[in-house]
Amino acid sequence: MSGSTLGHLFRVTNFGESHGPAIGCVIDGCPPGMALAESDIQPELDRRRPGTSRHVTQRNEPDTVEILSGVFEGQTTGTPICLLIRNTDQRSKDYANLLDTFRPGHADYTYLHKYGLRDPRGGGRASARLTAPMVAAGAVARKWLALHHGVTFAGHMTQIGEIEIPFESLEHVPHNPFFAANATDIPRLEAYMDDLRKAGDSCGARIRVMARGVPVGWGEPLFDKLDADIAHAMMGINAVKGVEIGSGFRAVAERGTTHGDELTPAGFRTNHAGGVLGGISTGQDITVEIAVKPTSSIRTPRQSLDLQGQPKMVETHGRHDPCVGIRATPIAEALLALVLMDHALRHRAQCGDVRVAMPAIPGHV
Repeated sequence: MSGSTLGHLFRVTNFGESHGPAIGCVIDGCPPGMALAESDIQPELDRRRPGTSRHVTQRNEPDTVEILSGVFEGQTTGTPICLLIRNTDQRSKDYANLLDTFRPGHADYTYLHKYGLRDPRGGGRASARLTAPMVAAGAVARKWLALHHGVTFAGHMTQIGEIEIPFESLEHVPHNPFFAANATDIPRLEAYMDDLRKAGDSCGARIRVMARGVPVGWGEPLFDKLDADIAHAMMGINAVKGVEIGSGFRAVAERGTTHGDELTPAGFRTNHAGGVLGGISTGQDITVEIAVKPTSSIRTPRQSLDLQGQPKMVETHGRHDPCVGIRATPIAEALLALVLMDHALRHRAQCGDVRVAMPAIPGHV
C-alpha cells in the first residue's frame, strides 16, 4: 500500500492493522546523539490510548511501545528507528456481520473497489488505531524540537457536537476526558455523551492545536508551504474533514485592515495568519484547527448494500468511540510536531547558514 509515509528528511512510515498482531512505524532521518527511551514516548501514547474513560471505546489496549532499532546505549544512532505497539485486546468476532456489507460513512466500500479485498476487523488499515504509531513518532519529534529550538505544543477541544466549549485555561486540559480547556462545562459534556451513547449515535468535534517557539523561516514557497504540509498531515488523520490555519474560513468575513497582522518593534499585533506567511513561519504561534466527523461505526441500523449490490440494513457491534474527536488532541499535536520536525531539518540543510541584519521580532505584542 502506497501513501503510508509522511515527511521528506524526517520520514515516518506507518504499518499494521487494527486487529493484526501489532502496529508501528519506522522513523528515518532522526538526527543521531539524542537521548531516547520508551519512557520519552509512553506518556504521549497514554494520553491517546483507548479505555481511559466511559466516553471512548472500551477496547483495553495498554499501547506499550517498544524501540526495536535506531537506539544504542540510550542514544539515537541516525539509523531507522522502529517503534512497535502490540495489539492485545482485539475482538474480531464483533465484525462477522460486516464481511459481506458496508458501513455507511466508513472506508469499507472504497477499500474493496480499490484493492479488491478488505479487512473488516475494526476497520483494518482504515482504523483510527493506526494513529497510535504517529503519536509515538510525534513524541520523538517533540523531544528533538524542544531540545534544539525550545518548541512546545498544546491543544484542546473547542467543540463537541453542537456544544461549543468556552476557553478558560490550558491548565484544565489534562484533568478531563475531553481535553477541554475548561472546568465549568465538563458535567454538561459528560451528560451529552452519555445520552449520545444510549441513543446509539455519534458526533463530531473541533480541535485546536498550536506550536509555540517556532523560529521564523521554516517552510518553503508554493507547493511545500509549511501550512500546506500541515494541512496535508492533518487530513491524514482518520475522520478529519476540515483544516484551518489561523483565521481559516473566518478570514472570508475579515477586512484587509484587520486580517493583515501588523508588525511593530514589540512584535506582531495579531496572528490571523496562524504563524505562517507565504508558506514560511513568522515566529508566531502556529495555530491549527481541525474538524472531526461523527464516528461511522454506530449501533443504529442504517441502509447499505451487500457484495451483490442488494439492499441490506447494517448496524455495527463492538467497541467504538461515540466521538473519535475526544482522543484527537494528542494525535493532532503529534502530526504538527512531525511536520515541524521535517521542516526544521529541511531549513537546516538549505538555509542553516543564512544570516540577516534585521533581528527577528517577538511572536506577539
